[in-house]
Amino acid sequence: MQYRQLGKTDIQLSEIGLGTMSLPLDQKKATAIVDAAQEKGVNYFDTADLYKFGEIEELLNPIIKGRRDDFILASKGGNHWDKGKKDWFWDPSKSYIKSACKSSLKRLGTDYIDVYQLHGGTIEDPIDETIEAFQELKQEGLIREWGISSIRPNVIKRYADAGMSSVMMQYSLLDRRPEEELLDFLHEKGISVIVRGPVAKGMLSMKTDEKVPEDGFLGHTRQEVLYAADAVQLIRGKESAAQVAIQYVLQHPAVTSVTAGASTPEQVFENIGAAELEALTEEEYKRLQNSVKTEVYQQHRN
Repeated sequence: MQYRQLGKTDIQLSEIGLGTMSLPLDQKKATAIVDAAQEKGVNYFDTADLYKFGEIEELLNPIIKGRRDDFILASKGGNHWDKGKKDWFWDPSKSYIKSACKSSLKRLGTDYIDVYQLHGGTIEDPIDETIEAFQELKQEGLIREWGISSIRPNVIKRYADAGMSSVMMQYSLLDRRPEEELLDFLHEKGISVIVRGPVAKGMLSMKTDEKVPEDGFLGHTRQEVLYAADAVQLIRGKESAAQVAIQYVLQHPAVTSVTAGASTPEQVFENIGAAELEALTEEEYKRLQNSVKTEVYQQHRN
């Protein structure tokens, strides 16, 4: 496993991180998945208070107990919900962000979160107030660093000079929009990109074409998706398709870590295989790029 610097900080993240949204709510099974990831050198674990309405954070509590220093732990807030209720509304207010962070700390059973992220956001939010919340949480020692989880270019750019260390965003061969506008910008700012969705809902690593809907994916037709998937699978073979798709997004220097979910230890090992795969050559990288058209952000700008 290789490790990369988080923004301008002294925190080193594993190139492959574990996303916890799909962890089973069985303590033994969840622990086995986390242990499998750590066995392979994963230190970055991403969660959120909204994942199963706090249950995932509570699930992680006994797993990290007694070995907190082995985890770079990230969580997210901004979706306002109350215990026992399964609905929520967007609330980026300073008071709620600080309250949500403290609730996450309690559920996780830790006194600090390494990377705390805004779980969304729009240009209409009280952004200065939201930034104050993160800055105060950091000053109080409750978080080490902060960032946002967003694909909205105008929102990301508003936060870029406020001291954040990371942006989590969707990025894959089938969603190359970040390449056109965000990756170089964030790299120049010294802000890390943490990738989600590198395999495009499994469409780039499928064993059959049944995963591709008739209307395609984003702006790509079904045939274009299948063509891109074939290109990925031809690089190192079908069994390494998921790893190739992950290696593709790791190629850009702005990317620090790729967060991949898993519901079994076997899926963990498949994802982490990307870190053990030889890096793509420039020729392979260009071949993949040429297999699918680039797009720009039309919607989701603000």
